[in-house]
Amino acid sequence: MASICARIVPRSAFGTKLLADTLFGQLCWAIRNRWGEAKLQTLLKGYTAGQPFLVVSDAFPSGYIPRPALPAHFFRSVDSDRKEAKKKKWLPVDKVNEPVTDWLRHCVGSEELPEAHEIARSQPHNTINRQTETTGRGMFAPYAMEQYWYLKQRAARSNGTFWAETGSLDIYLISDSTRFSIAELKTALSDIGHVGFGRDASIGLGRFDVDAIEERNLPSQAGANAWLTLGPCAPQGTPLDPRRSFYQVFTRFGRHGDIEVLRRSPFKTPILMAAGGAVLSPLVFEARSFIGQGLGGDGSLSKSLPQTVHQGYTPVIGICLPSLE
Repeated sequence: MASICARIVPRSAFGTKLLADTLFGQLCWAIRNRWGEAKLQTLLKGYTAGQPFLVVSDAFPSGYIPRPALPAHFFRSVDSDRKEAKKKKWLPVDKVNEPVTDWLRHCVGSEELPEAHEIARSQPHNTINRQTETTGRGMFAPYAMEQYWYLKQRAARSNGTFWAETGSLDIYLISDSTRFSIAELKTALSDIGHVGFGRDASIGLGRFDVDAIEERNLPSQAGANAWLTLGPCAPQGTPLDPRRSFYQVFTRFGRHGDIEVLRRSPFKTPILMAAGGAVLSPLVFEARSFIGQGLGGDGSLSKSLPQTVHQGYTPVIGICLPSLE
């Protein structure tokens, strides 16, 4: 399996956050639309049996990975209060080989990032009642939905106004290059960037360019005994030490994308997952580029499209989690 880093540059706001499992689903649709259903089904053989052709991470500000979801006592104290420390969410990739206990000293908050930091804003929407030619109540009541911008720091123009340049994002991918080449991966990502990612792509959201894509090994600490995840995963079934595993859970209420939105029911079965940034300590550690499992494929995720699968895998970084006993 090849370890790959794709650098993308957003060209619009996003209606959906660039999370790994959602991106994998849209990549599957991109493969189907460009190369056909048979190509996708061939790639998905063995997916739920521990043989994925592709594992995708969340998108991160270029040069950074998420701070691990560890309790504060794992880190040496820093000269800031607890509220300020919680804002330091991003660790420079070049600091991974530093001891985990020192990581908080190197972490930065979103406002300190030289590259893209996420800015959420509410976008007003309304639906016009064609009988009254105005908005109203109920289904015609105005509403707002979140949009996400990935911008660099703002700078002032000479006239006193401000401008903001789009920053770049890194996506880490583990790919079986004998089944799906880097060139094909770049094409599929570019197709998504052209048509738009996630919600409201039809009105211009979710656009991006693929700036670069190259093989790049994920860093790993010497003497690693735990994994740091780079995206949501389903670790169920992996023998873990519960005293040394830390993660936040969330429920993924998934929906079908592409043309399947227009057929029957677009809703999938809810899935309980561990969010990216989890620290998982196995009972027996082994160096791996990804962990987790492929979900579905047997009708359990979707009644309208029984062959539906969901990415429960995630790329991982090996870390040396200290013992504080």
